[in-house]
Amino acid sequence: MSTEAIQRLFDEIPVRGTLHALDLADGRQVELGADEQVVIASIFKILLVLEFCRQVDAGQLDPAERVLIRAADRLGGWGTAGCADDIEVSLRDLAYFAMSVSDNTAADLLLHRIGRDTPALLAAELGLDRTRVIGGPRQLLESMLADVGARDGGEFAAIYPTLTAEQVADMRVFQPEHTTSSTAREITRLLAMIWQDTAGTPAACAATRNLLRHQIFWTRIAAGFPDEVRVASKTGTLPGLHMEAGVVEYPDGGRYALALFARSGELGSRRLDIDLAMSRAARLAVDALRLSPPRRSGPGLRRDTVRPTVP
Repeated sequence: MSTEAIQRLFDEIPVRGTLHALDLADGRQVELGADEQVVIASIFKILLVLEFCRQVDAGQLDPAERVLIRAADRLGGWGTAGCADDIEVSLRDLAYFAMSVSDNTAADLLLHRIGRDTPALLAAELGLDRTRVIGGPRQLLESMLADVGARDGGEFAAIYPTLTAEQVADMRVFQPEHTTSSTAREITRLLAMIWQDTAGTPAACAATRNLLRHQIFWTRIAAGFPDEVRVASKTGTLPGLHMEAGVVEYPDGGRYALALFARSGELGSRRLDIDLAMSRAARLAVDALRLSPPRRSGPGLRRDTVRPTVP
């Protein structure tokens, strides 16, 4: 069977799914809608942390620099946003919280320190022509408030449940042309450059890989693989949008970049069925790459599209 096997997984939920899987050793790939422009939400934090690591390695930033997080800085969500009191952390801890628990407050403060425009400039430098960065977590939140006419988070929380699915879909954060977005293929390309030390110096790329390995959420890509397979990844979530991008690393040295995006007609974020469908799709794609030997053409390797099969 072909990529229809993965498509059926998404159809059963149902969700609109896109996927790109890339063998980092030889460039072979599995794809499903890999060039569709999609909202990437917190997956943008990969670019954010990569730029932070590049600036640290270049001596532009001291990773031990202290940052005071006050009530006015909190954007909601995980991590430091839940603290009742002012706290002080280092820049490197902001990067850790941004990656490990997708802390929006930490990401916003880190973005302010490295420069608001630098993730977009970095994407352009790396040749990611389909990747557009529109601000950071604070700008995303502000656009959501403006789109529903709320003055603050409390008003938004009261208004949001009254919106129809069509009204929610009209919000800019759900429209790739109006928010931070990319394609599954470009995200795996970014990951490939990080793993191959071409997205910056080897030290900056290694530091980024290490931070990606600290993410705690496991129900998407990681759930599809046994414990001995290491997964370094970053999730992204908005109502009705489930996504993750990362690299799975096998003990035998096999390394596979993955980017998966699923869009549901329902607005709930706690959809374990969608997460597990994504994990199964990830495993199908990687198994296809591992079970299909590279095809040789002349002296080099062809970059074939591999068709996944269902056991």
